[in-house]
Amino acid sequence: MKEKVDYLVRASYILPMSEGLPVIEDGAVAVRGSRIIDIGGYEALRSLYDTETILGGEGRAIIPGFVNTHTHAAMVYFRGLADDLPLKEWLEGHIWPAESRWLSHDFVYDATRLACLEMVKAGVTLYNDMYFFGDAIADATKDIGMRAVVGVGILDFPTVAAKTTDEYFEKAIAFIERWKDDHLVRPAIAPHALYTCCTDTLLRARELSDRYMVPLHIHLSETEWEVNEIRKRYGKLPALYLDLIGFLNERVLAAHCVWLGHEEIETLGRNNVSVSHCLESNLKLASGIAPVPEMLGSGIRVTFGTDGAASNNDLDVLSEASTAAKLHKAISKDPTVLNSRTALLMATRWGAEALGLGDVTGSLTPGKEADMVILNLERPHLIPLYDIYSHIIYSARASDVETVIIGGRVILNNGELRIHDESEILQKAMEWGKRIKDREGNSLAS
Repeated sequence: MKEKVDYLVRASYILPMSEGLPVIEDGAVAVRGSRIIDIGGYEALRSLYDTETILGGEGRAIIPGFVNTHTHAAMVYFRGLADDLPLKEWLEGHIWPAESRWLSHDFVYDATRLACLEMVKAGVTLYNDMYFFGDAIADATKDIGMRAVVGVGILDFPTVAAKTTDEYFEKAIAFIERWKDDHLVRPAIAPHALYTCCTDTLLRARELSDRYMVPLHIHLSETEWEVNEIRKRYGKLPALYLDLIGFLNERVLAAHCVWLGHEEIETLGRNNVSVSHCLESNLKLASGIAPVPEMLGSGIRVTFGTDGAASNNDLDVLSEASTAAKLHKAISKDPTVLNSRTALLMATRWGAEALGLGDVTGSLTPGKEADMVILNLERPHLIPLYDIYSHIIYSARASDVETVIIGGRVILNNGELRIHDESEILQKAMEWGKRIKDREGNSLAS
């Protein structure tokens, strides 16, 4: 007698992103409940499992969901607020003042729903956030049905989220306690950066990460200004100072890492630190280009982040992977650098592993959560097809995402959100946008 499963997902190509990076042609994935039961050839699985439901089909590709390892989701409501500016001016002169005027639980909740909608439609099933009002982020994420690591932002100066460093930590502890056992949302601790957090704050964040065994997320060496500032304060390069104070370990995920020296790269690799490469944001803010080939060569697990939509200006991980794979070739004058297989690995399995969720998601392996994306290959820009990895990285677009499954649940089907009213999310976003535009006035154009 055949074993019962909830459904099979069929495709012309399956890229499990497991060890060896195999390709399964005319394959299927068997799903029961939230988990993957089996993966293999379609006819073989049809002979083993009984189901009335088959998703996908010919002319489709199945991959694990993309992982966005660094973003500030709620900043999607500030998309286009202040463009074509250097980071320091953009942040201090425009974004921080806007946040002080607008951030609230309701703002963050509504904005995060829009961000999640955008990410799901682009095939992102898991994202790593660093922001404020963590409960609003977590609730909005679960409302859409996504998976997230929510980092509670820590700073040494007051914001609308907290007035003192102690208050930031009190709220972080409360958030971790509330969400530490949730199925979709995992808590993290997120000290903003070395230039906004003193040594004591950084060490307190590390201690909290140790106590609860949660990820530790930080901006690192994003700009040349930051590197020079830290050298003035501490007499050391940023990554070397973090190593000196005992901050670095395998739970640390460092965002940007644009201005790293060779010794710093070796230090991050030795400490098993993961890196979130936010190329398009770094390009737009003219912050520089991270030395990704050298990081990969030193054994660093490099992943992709979009940063917030206020500085990117989208949340499309596939676009990040495609841009990175091409740009690093040009910079290094080596067309073999960051090939399509490595880029897709960075966008999927390595992202999950960097967030401490490699045993849960990131690859299509029996026993893991059924987090996967179905791409429609029957598009003019995807025909003919010779190498599926090459096609996904160099030819596919976010609009080719047809179906998204998270934890066995079909979140997006035929490009439409299934579990929430998409129009209500968009309407709410337009209402907030009008209020922001009316309040900010002519400053938006300055």
